[in-house]
Amino acid sequence: MCDYDEPLYLISVVAKILGVHPQTLRQYEKEGLIEPSRTDGKMRLYSQRDMDKIKTILRLTRDMGVNLAGVDIILRLKEKLDELDNLNKELQDALHKHSKNTKTPTKI
Repeated sequence: MCDYDEPLYLISVVAKILGVHPQTLRQYEKEGLIEPSRTDGKMRLYSQRDMDKIKTILRLTRDMGVNLAGVDIILRLKEKLDELDNLNKELQDALHKHSKNTKTPTKI
């Protein structure tokens, strides 16, 4: 099984798989929407996580008509929501653990 973040795909492969021009991927990088890894020879390598993010960008731009500035805002908000969701889960776990260790359980 491959690591979700392991850089595996060259720009030409990603472009072919996703049906976009390599220049589109370069533009997404220039706009700060994606950040592929680089080889020692400066070739771009994309992970499965990068591919999924590009699919999201394409869905937003093609299907929903969102411009790249809007995509950037949406992606940043999604990152923040994911961070808050993870923090919420950690706090819920800590509260649950604390409740188990006290005589009077704390309500969640």
